This record gives sequence, C-alpha cells and structure tokens, in this order.
Amino acid sequence: MEVAYPPKIADLKKRLEEARLGGGLKAIEAQHAKGKLTARERLDLLFDPNTFLEIDALVTHRATEFGMAERKAYGDGVVTGLGRVGGRPVVGIAQDFTFMGGSLGEMHAAKIVKAMQYAVSIGAPIVFLNDSGGARIQEGVDSLKGYGDIFYMNVMASGIVPQIAVIMGPCAGGAVYSPALMDFVIMVDKTSYMFITGPRVVKAAIGEEVTEEELGGPLVHVSKSGVAHFIAKDDKEAIELVKKLLSYLPSNNMEAPPRVDTGDDPLRTDLKLNTVVPEDPLKAYNMYDVINSVVDRGTFFEVSKDYAKNAITGFARLNGWVVGVIANQPAVFSGALDINASDKIARFVRFLDAFNIPIITFVDVPGYIPGTFQEHNGIIRHGAKVLYAYSEATVPKLTVIVRKAYGGAYIAMASRHLGADFVAAWPTAEIAVMGPEGAAEIIWRAELAKAKTPEERQQLMAKFTEEYRQKIANPYVAASRGYIDAVIEPAETRPTLVKSLEYLLTKRDVRFRTPPKKHGLMPV
Repeated sequence: MEVAYPPKIADLKKRLEEARLGGGLKAIEAQHAKGKLTARERLDLLFDPNTFLEIDALVTHRATEFGMAERKAYGDGVVTGLGRVGGRPVVGIAQDFTFMGGSLGEMHAAKIVKAMQYAVSIGAPIVFLNDSGGARIQEGVDSLKGYGDIFYMNVMASGIVPQIAVIMGPCAGGAVYSPALMDFVIMVDKTSYMFITGPRVVKAAIGEEVTEEELGGPLVHVSKSGVAHFIAKDDKEAIELVKKLLSYLPSNNMEAPPRVDTGDDPLRTDLKLNTVVPEDPLKAYNMYDVINSVVDRGTFFEVSKDYAKNAITGFARLNGWVVGVIANQPAVFSGALDINASDKIARFVRFLDAFNIPIITFVDVPGYIPGTFQEHNGIIRHGAKVLYAYSEATVPKLTVIVRKAYGGAYIAMASRHLGADFVAAWPTAEIAVMGPEGAAEIIWRAELAKAKTPEERQQLMAKFTEEYRQKIANPYVAASRGYIDAVIEPAETRPTLVKSLEYLLTKRDVRFRTPPKKHGLMPV
C-alpha cells in the first residue's frame, strides 16, 4: 500500500531520491560498464551497515555561466559524511563521477573541506575516494580556490588524524596534490591514474608519446615514483585494503592503536632463527623470514612493498600491540640504503611517531649505495632524512641488529645514538666503521703489499679479516660500551621484544630539552 505523505515531506523525499541518483541512471550504468562502483556503492562497502550519516546531500553549485544554471544535481558531484568502520568513527568523502565527471567546483570543494573539518574536530580518520575529471573549468578561479582550501585542510589535519586517499578513477593536474599530502595512497588497477599533465600535453610540450597507464598508472606509482603505497585489483579490494589499514591505526594522535588478542604466545621462540643468517657474511637471506617469525603470526601488513625493495616497511602486532616494522632487506642490494629507501624509511618513521605507534627496526646494512647517480641526486640530503626522523621520534624504539651494521648506516638505522630505547644484537652482528675485508685492506696495507703471490696475499687477507672481525666487528665490543643492551640468541628475539615493548609502553621522553621552537628543519 502506497503511503501518502504531506506535500512538504513528499518534496523532501523526492529531493533526497534525486541526490541518491547523482548524475542519473544512464550515468550510473556507464560507471558500472567501466567496472567501477558509484560513490554511494563505495561508501556502502566502507562503512558498517546503517552507520552512515550523510552531510550536505542537497548542496548544489551556484555557477551560472556556460549553461551551468541548467546543469545541476544535488550533492554537486561528491558524497560526504560520517560512519563507522569496525565500530570506530571515520569521515568518508567519495567523488561522484556520474555528475560532470566528478569535477571539482566551489561547492563540491566546500563539502570536502567541511567533512575534513569534522574529522579534525571529532578525531576521526579521513578516507577520500577520488574519482574526478579535475577542476570544473566552467567555474574558473572558484575551482582553483576550492583545491587550495582542500590542500590547506590536508596540511592542517596532518599528524592529527590519519588520512587515506583511494584513487578509483582519473586524478590529474592539481587534483593529485591532495592525495600526495595524505598519509597513504591506494590505487585501483586498470581504472585509475595520477599525473600532473596528461599524455596529450606531454606530447605537445616535449614530443614524448606515452599512454595514461605508462605515464601515471598504478604500477608506475607503487614501484617507481613511490607516490602510491598499495595497488588493488578493483574497487572492492581497495575498500578492503582501507579497512585493513584502519585496523592498525589509532583514530587520532591522542589515542593508541587498538590492541587485538591474536592468540599467539608472547614467549614463543623459533629455533629456525638460529640458522637463518648464513655463515658466509657475503651470502644473502630473506629478512621477511625474520620478521614473520618474530611478530604475531599472520599480522605483518607491508606498506610500499614494490618500492625501494632494499628496505621493508609495514605494520604488525606484537603480543596484540600494533608496531611499525622497518628493516633492511639483504636479498636486495645487500640491504644497502639509497635515495628511495631513505625516503621510504623516513616518511614511515614520521607517520609512526605522529600516531603513537612503537617502532621495531631490524638491521642488516652494509652502508649506502655508492656512485655518481646517488651522490649527484642527493643521497647525503635524503640519507639525512632517516637520521632526522629517528632522532625526532619519541615513541618506543626497539632495534635488533641481525648482521651487518657498518659506518653511517649503522648510526642511521635506529641506533642507540639516535635515541633507540632498547638495542639487541644477534651473535652474528658485525658493527664497525666498515666491513672487515675493507678494514683489513687499509689497516694491513703494508703487510699485504709484501705478499709474493696472489695465494699468499689471499691467505693474509683471510687472516687479517678474521682478526678484525674478532677484535672489532662483533657485538660484544659495542655491548661492552653500553651501545647494545643485550646480545641475544636469535630464537629468543620475540620474547625479548615483547618484554621490552611492554615495559616501554609507558615511556616518557626524558632526553635533553631543546629551547622552544616552531619546528625543526628536516632536510626534505
């Protein structure tokens, strides 16, 4: 039986129904034909059932030029509101490609800014689902003003609430800077791209022919530019990645991340760790084997896994507590640091520190990658970011030196000298200014020069190298100075870290207090 509503109630229902349709049924069908969900379908997947509270559903633009007076839709091409994800409040923003390609105008931007202000006010994460053709050219400078307002709010919210951008369609021109200002970027394979200037402009400007995928597709940004952190096969998987990521994060910078009982024994040992490091110091192994053996089973969630693979970053749980994991990967470039790895580590450390997430660092680093490319492109400046980030961080910092820790890279990777709270080393650790082989070449240069045959020189090198390793490059020298808190059996790494973490959860920063300042000057 059809219900008869009073005229004003009926009018409201009609307007709200129009708002739900966005750009109309044909535009929705076109969106589905591209393998993409609509803005509302995406938000329905994100939020717990019946928790979404929409705001500004009836907003429309006020432009009148170029036929805009007749071209309107409730919502103005973006859906905003608050809901719950896993029971916790989250602010959702979803651009609606069905109306004017999700283009951004004055009121479209005002809705986004208001939603972000709600997030900062109530202390809730921001999830921004991007799907937009860019600035609405019919609105001119009002569109540019709108982007500026959003960028400003991105910066104001930074370090207060987590910000996650999901690129689910085009994102070009000025639109790319909002995701770039956010904490994590997820891109959807085949349907999304990000670039400052598109292929046609690139060809006109420099004559280079390139496709949208080659210029700014997901694979480019997760593996080469480092702009994106995750790639999803479709919209549904992207939303699942958002939910998984949120499960490791606090709602804001005044909270701790949610603890979960994983059922993994905190005192569990793993004898396989005793043999994971090869006896040959030049032989590689996989640091993932160490990480997955130490953290709660099945909880390691890697971030930026396809970018700068010589460094590993990700979230995990240790006895249910959320931790950030940073590690060198000896299977790639021997775990040496370069420009990209330095940026990857520094950015992740700063995020962890901003949101009260303890840092666990696994070290096996021979130094920095040498050569003119690295030097000319600023490895000194980029490497300094790691030093700055670790030194500035006040969350609990736990370090495990697994094998190599040479020179400046030893200092950079969360050493005691940069404020690490607990440093453990395995018996396989080698801590020195440089590797034993290089040191032997310098210290015993004269003796080596006297060798009459290559065989004799080789025997002398082996002798001197071992002598240096025994006298200098071992964990016991550093332990005798108090630079290492404990030399541990590898199998005992998990229980050792669990105990030290739980004592450090109440840590207060008691280091030397600097004079008041606005902020330090990180070498960006």
